[in-house]
Amino acid sequence: MADLEPLRAGMEQAVPFNGHLGLEIVEVAVGRGVARLPDNEALRNHTGSQHASALFALGQAASGAAFAAAFVRDLPALELAPDAATINYKKIPRGVLTATGVLGSDPKELLDELEREGAVSFSVDVSITDGAGDVVADMTVRWNVRKES
Repeated sequence: MADLEPLRAGMEQAVPFNGHLGLEIVEVAVGRGVARLPDNEALRNHTGSQHASALFALGQAASGAAFAAAFVRDLPALELAPDAATINYKKIPRGVLTATGVLGSDPKELLDELEREGAVSFSVDVSITDGAGDVVADMTVRWNVRKES
C-alpha cells in the first residue's frame, strides 16, 4: 500500500473552507476517512453547541477522505462532486467532534466501473461522534466521480 500521508495532508489544504473551520483530516485509508472538528467558540450557534453547518462540512470532509485513497492514482484526472447528502442530527453536538466515513461499495468494483464507463456514483456513510463517543449525527453523501474530458 502506498504511503497515504501526502494525500491526507493535501486534502486538508484542498478545501479552503475546511481550513477556516479548523477541520483536520486525521485518517485516510482505502474505504475509510476520519475528520475532526475543534471546539471553537466561533463555530457555535445560539445555543452554544457546534453549528449544524460545521457538522455538515465535517461529514462531507470525512466522506471525501473515505474514498480518496481508492482513487488516489487517478485523482488529478478526475472530477469529484457530491450530488446529494442527507444528515440526521441526533444529539446536541458539544466539544470536539469526530466524523468517520465508510465507503459503501467495493473500491475495486468502483475503479472497474470508472475505467469502463468513465464515471461512477456511490455513497459514503458517515457517523459523527462527540468526545464521549456518542453519535450526534449521521450522514450519507452521494458522490459522482468522472474522468475529466
